[in-house]
Amino acid sequence: MGKTITTYLIDGDPKSTQYSFISNKICQMFVIPRSNLEYLNVQEKLHKPAFYILIGEDEATKPQAYIGETENFKERIKDHDYKKTFWQKALVFVSKDEDMTKVDVQYLEYKAIAEAKKANTFVLNENKQVPKAPNLPEHQQDAMDEFFEDIKFLASFIGCNIFEFFQSKEERLFYAKGRGCDAKGLYNSSGFTVLKGSIIVNNCTQSFQWKEKRERMIKEYAIDDNGIWKMLSDKTFASPSTAAMFCLGRAANGWIEWKDKEGNTLDSVYRKQLEI
Repeated sequence: MGKTITTYLIDGDPKSTQYSFISNKICQMFVIPRSNLEYLNVQEKLHKPAFYILIGEDEATKPQAYIGETENFKERIKDHDYKKTFWQKALVFVSKDEDMTKVDVQYLEYKAIAEAKKANTFVLNENKQVPKAPNLPEHQQDAMDEFFEDIKFLASFIGCNIFEFFQSKEERLFYAKGRGCDAKGLYNSSGFTVLKGSIIVNNCTQSFQWKEKRERMIKEYAIDDNGIWKMLSDKTFASPSTAAMFCLGRAANGWIEWKDKEGNTLDSVYRKQLEI
């Protein structure tokens, strides 16, 4: 089923302050660069209860985030601006009807931290405490569960995959083997995702061109299990070939290296679609 998302660029700049919402939904997401916090002075919706995510990019191989809730985002962000150095932009989620309560956003924080830790795509070192679920009436909990689904959708809409993880049984899987590698993954609109539990090669060939970057990525996403590197979380790459090279530690054409359980290459399954 299709969805309509309305996005308004406050300054007319796609990389600057903006807000988005899904038609017929009450969840509204503001994207605010740290360089434009003055916008908070004029947007009254951000003076109300809100759930938010602070995002830091390019700080390490795996991006960093902080998940929080507040009764007044404008006042709360003053402390974060002073004490937290890692973040570059904030995703702030409010109700278009401005009817959320403190307990509502506490529940959203509880849900979000649990799912973000499960996805393990962002470092959450700043979230030192694991919140407990607040007491909400059943009908309000259902409403906030629906609201949280919209949060995940809008975050994904702007390319933030902090809550994304894959249910392998629901997807067509592809496999890469060789040099001790036993990796599995899937291909979709996000790119090629190497899945948690995949075994990747622990050394690179001499001609491999991004050895140092690969080693940093391995430390972020995998664990050494008696000399075998095993993926601790999913990792999405822009292309199947980059994913294959990461797993195999050598130059590779991912369209040919990745094969399904019947032996069909990724190329024959996806690139040949228009030839039918």
